[in-house]
Amino acid sequence: MFKKLAAEALGISDIGVIVAASEFDKVDADDYLFHEDGERIFFLIKSKKDEYCFTNQALIHVDGESAVSTKRTVKRYEYASNRIGYCAIETAGNMDMDVELKFSIGESHFSIDVKKSFIEQVKDIYKALIAIGRQQSRDAISRDNAVRTLDAMGGMLKLGNLQGEAAVVSHFNAVLDNLNAAMLDRHTTRDYSRIFEKFIHNNATPPALP
Repeated sequence: MFKKLAAEALGISDIGVIVAASEFDKVDADDYLFHEDGERIFFLIKSKKDEYCFTNQALIHVDGESAVSTKRTVKRYEYASNRIGYCAIETAGNMDMDVELKFSIGESHFSIDVKKSFIEQVKDIYKALIAIGRQQSRDAISRDNAVRTLDAMGGMLKLGNLQGEAAVVSHFNAVLDNLNAAMLDRHTTRDYSRIFEKFIHNNATPPALP
């Protein structure tokens, strides 16, 4: 207890480690995954207070009040509805104990201290977050183009050419179904397994979990 209090006072309790894949089933965040929908962990940073769990579908933040408290708040940020903004790494100086991963997702901003011996793994998640942001930008452009295409088609369509109410309803439903498929399925990536598999090389030695 006194060691935990001292670490809290010195501000070193929040320095995280990268958890090896073989240890994923032992972390708190694993209890909050949608395993039923194929969600799985690809990268996880754990400190005394927090867990930052990057899955193929979302960032799950298990937020602790302090190193000496067992109270936790679980927050979920779906990549499909939360854009990755800026992403940066602040490397360690000669006297520093940690490197810092900084990024935004949706309206939330994160600055995560990680033990500097894990710098190579931090580079991996940095690249993955950048790649997710690029795909999100591509999806957004595609959705905008889908709406513009719909507007153009609407300008070309003359309701007078449709015979009867049933034809109008049928045409409306067909257009709506195709627009929803384009906006919600084809051009909204929900599973980023491909990107994580490309960039994450989780060769971390299993640490003693904080």
